[in-house]
Amino acid sequence: MGLSAAAPLWGPPGLLLTIALHVALSAPPATPLAPRPQDYCVLGAGPAGLQMAYFLQRAGRDYAVFERAAGPGSFFKRYPRHHKLISINKRFTGKVNAEFNLRHDWNSLLSHDPRLLFRHYSRTYFPDAHDMVRYLGDFADRLGLHVLYNTTITHVTLDRDRQAWNGHYFILTDQKGQAYQCSVLLVATGLSVPNQVNFPGSEYVEGYESVSVDPEDFVGQNVLILGRGNSAFETAENILGVTNFVHMLSRSRVRLSWATHYVGDLRAINNGLLDTYQLKSLDGLLESDLKDLAILKDSEGKFHVTLKFFLEENNTNQSADSITLPQDNSDNFAMRVAYDRVIRCLGWNFDFSIFNKSLRLNSGNPLDMKYPLIRANYESRGSRGLFILGTASHSVDYRKSAGGFIHGFRYTVRAVHRLLEHRHHGITWPSTELPITQLTNSIIRRVNEASGLYQMFSVLGDVVLLKENATAFEYLEELPLLTLPQLETLTGKKAENGLFVINMEYGKNFSGPDKDVFFYDRSVGHTEDAWQSNFLHPVIYYYRQLPTEEEVRYRPPYWPLPRPTAIHHILEDFLTDWTAPVGHILPLRRFLENCLDTDLRSFYAESCFLFTLTHQKLPPFCQQGYLKMQGLASTESLRQHGVESRLLRDYAAMGRHPKASSQEPGDHGPVSAPLAPGSPVQSLDSNKEEL
Repeated sequence: MGLSAAAPLWGPPGLLLTIALHVALSAPPATPLAPRPQDYCVLGAGPAGLQMAYFLQRAGRDYAVFERAAGPGSFFKRYPRHHKLISINKRFTGKVNAEFNLRHDWNSLLSHDPRLLFRHYSRTYFPDAHDMVRYLGDFADRLGLHVLYNTTITHVTLDRDRQAWNGHYFILTDQKGQAYQCSVLLVATGLSVPNQVNFPGSEYVEGYESVSVDPEDFVGQNVLILGRGNSAFETAENILGVTNFVHMLSRSRVRLSWATHYVGDLRAINNGLLDTYQLKSLDGLLESDLKDLAILKDSEGKFHVTLKFFLEENNTNQSADSITLPQDNSDNFAMRVAYDRVIRCLGWNFDFSIFNKSLRLNSGNPLDMKYPLIRANYESRGSRGLFILGTASHSVDYRKSAGGFIHGFRYTVRAVHRLLEHRHHGITWPSTELPITQLTNSIIRRVNEASGLYQMFSVLGDVVLLKENATAFEYLEELPLLTLPQLETLTGKKAENGLFVINMEYGKNFSGPDKDVFFYDRSVGHTEDAWQSNFLHPVIYYYRQLPTEEEVRYRPPYWPLPRPTAIHHILEDFLTDWTAPVGHILPLRRFLENCLDTDLRSFYAESCFLFTLTHQKLPPFCQQGYLKMQGLASTESLRQHGVESRLLRDYAAMGRHPKASSQEPGDHGPVSAPLAPGSPVQSLDSNKEEL
């Protein structure tokens, strides 16, 4: 039976089957096919990575996000260690304008879905970090973002190819050895490497990333914290009530965010130790360079602080029982007590380890390892097509603005996306073109609503490009200010007839750790002193032509831009509401008129008619409205209001009021003379014509 059953295999069909099986079994095992190349690769599914993924998806681009964890926002599962965020969650502002409300929502990402606002995820002013994890998970899921979870990229290098967008591809390798090819690499991995200072005895120091967060572990202990930022004060705040005392040591003095206007400095929510220090309740702050110190351990397991040169002089084993201590020479040495715990809270650095040196992400200087080297457009200085997003991009505005935090980098990520859209897809920077008569209104609207300008002050600015003869303008929103010399290349727009730049700034002498920001008469209330405004306020720069690279590089100290042809400060406002007709709008309009050599007021049809008879050059409003029969129709009630406001002559009282055809008193139908829209109406001989 076995022979008869096997016999057919040796017939023609059986022979073919045998040969096919032999070839299949003897062939080498096939390697898995590599995924197709991606146009855009995003490293990290934190807030910045998801924000970029959103913009790429909305634009219909080919992209993938690589995330090492099983879900987005893995950083917030562990940090802050005590789980309280310092980004405010202001749920109520009294306004319904969504853009305005984002000024005071420091946690939401930008999207078209109103359900994806952080106020729906927490009712707490300083929310819990776990709420951020939940929010980011919903953001990725509801928007259907393409994220490859559990994919750890272990190496990134270049593969040069003239056919690639940037002359090379980026090759990413994951923990399984799988390779991915990308045309553009967007790195949103944040800062994840604890900053450490090497000094004798540093091995005795516990790190913020691993120290216990249970206050019971610190009962009755003397604690020394190395550092002076929010993580240091957050750690101190957690244990103040159970320790004997907490001392905090750093090379620089404490910087309070309300004094520096930098959100990354010490926030009030964490500064309880400042009270106990200044009120002399045993806790305290000390200043010294950590590199000059050493920590010794005695026979009882206690830690002593000494100076490094004492170790060098004695050249013996590092024991507190055998080394000279500062208190041996100076019996009132501040840190003469022994400590039970020493905790390092020195912040974070960027992880350069996965990037090949060919990418040239850093200078190689050990002192320059906190951030990658990037340009003002957030592109790597060493590799074209590699962009740094989110917290790691903060070198552009470190200690100046909010680019290292969600409420800031959500806008810088959008700016990067707009630059990429033009560079690789020929889509110019989004803009709105309007007649010149709408210039004042457009600027006033933006400075009162825009969140990007407000949060990324002195970093992102609006640009107004004037058309020929200043008859119209094109409005571009939130361009990185230091890229202004490359505006035409980066945006696809032309700046041939002059431009305005709208920016938000604090007073130049109002921010700093040594500034008294509560001094008497700190507020400026008169329009003629607007240039001395201290609090955040709009500043408008006028240039006849684009500044050059050299002018930007050598701009005056603390200026966000080079010296302009003309500059205007809109008076600071306690309510940040720049809509006062006399205090805000009128000076702005006069400034614009002086720069443009034109009249930007709005007029009644009567005034335009008089202008037509008496002037060769008509105001733009009359050219674009009255002569083209455009504008709002007047009514009898509106005319009467104009008379009562002394904005119009009362022709009826003068006995020569022209009768409108079929117009009865009280009739609210249209009359022949149009009333154009815009700012409050004026007549030429009114005392209020400037308004």
